[in-house]
Amino acid sequence: MKSLIAKFARVPLVTIVALGLATSFASADPARGQKLYLKFMKDATGIKGDAFSAQHTIEEWKKLCENGGADLIKEYSEKYPNAAEFLKGEQFKKFQPDICDFVIHYAKDSGNVPSC
Repeated sequence: MKSLIAKFARVPLVTIVALGLATSFASADPARGQKLYLKFMKDATGIKGDAFSAQHTIEEWKKLCENGGADLIKEYSEKYPNAAEFLKGEQFKKFQPDICDFVIHYAKDSGNVPSC
């Protein structure tokens, strides 16, 4: 009887762990976002990643990143015209979750400092 209970107890645990791993792989990545910022946006904005991400708080970045980053695209295309082509292009749509995760993770009120 004990082994039957132990088997049934393991099933939910295994399911929870598997779902947790699947979710973590599907989510955005601040380290990848940092690399993408360096590759596609640093030269266009003329500022390092730490200064860029420190322009807003966590909540401000979250709001800017809503709806596919529409407000971020608008604000930063105007602020940094050299970045507008990338921000309005297909590559940004693809990389937006990672770039947003980067700026949120290193926002001015996050306590984190990027190394770029």
